[in-house]
Amino acid sequence: MAEKKLSKKALNKSFRNWAYGNLTCFSQEHMQTFGYLCAMLPLVEELYETKEEQKEAMNTYTAFFNTEPQVGSIIVGITAGLEEAKANGNEDIDAEAINGIRAGLMGPLAGIGDSLVVGTLIPILLGIALGLSTGGSVVGPIFYIVAWNLIMAFGMKFLYFKGYELGGKAVDILVGEQATAIREAVVMLGTMVVGSVAATWVSVKTSFHLVNSAGKEFLNLQNQLDGVYPGFLTAAFVIFCWWLMSKKKVSPVVTMLILVVVAFIGVMIGFFNPGLKY
Repeated sequence: MAEKKLSKKALNKSFRNWAYGNLTCFSQEHMQTFGYLCAMLPLVEELYETKEEQKEAMNTYTAFFNTEPQVGSIIVGITAGLEEAKANGNEDIDAEAINGIRAGLMGPLAGIGDSLVVGTLIPILLGIALGLSTGGSVVGPIFYIVAWNLIMAFGMKFLYFKGYELGGKAVDILVGEQATAIREAVVMLGTMVVGSVAATWVSVKTSFHLVNSAGKEFLNLQNQLDGVYPGFLTAAFVIFCWWLMSKKKVSPVVTMLILVVVAFIGVMIGFFNPGLKY
């Protein structure tokens, strides 16, 4: 019997189904399961002739699945290669093995993807876009939309087909010590990027000052702080927001409301000047 080989057309259709369906098919109960089902459907239809075989194969992908969708493309590619091997009678590959690999990879790759994409790439692109948006220019948002979509389209496709080529060999690469080192390095880089963005785009200053009986200023708190620690209030506010969301588990919306209250009270008591940019 001739060896079964997935066509480029089926693989491309599978990738497009994942790219468009990983979150559009999202549900709170199943997360990305249905998007995964849609991605595997064209592959299963090509590999198996009878409806019973296709039904049995698709049943493998009804298990819960959730990961970072961009970097997680490699998992879909890996299972495409594994499903091809299974269809060709590889005794080491069965539904249980495929699901075990999926479950084992979705957590580590979620960590890598969140650090690399959400924690590093997006802040870098937004930082560039904000710089290009100075004066209300539309170049910034256009740059972000184009750059993000190009990077994601080509990046996801590369990872999908690389996963297909590697098959089960990718498991050792993605969950071993090498992956841990990569994830830690990306987290550190992401932290540095977020810190630089905060220092560049966040500005908190005080207008508090004291004058003597003659009306002459003898204390300007902002000048004093700048002489000791330039940007002290900015750093304090950023750390305060981090403490609220990270340590106290306060939601971003509530954190913003707290900042509004702090700013309102600060203006009322004269600590902040409403004309200043915070």
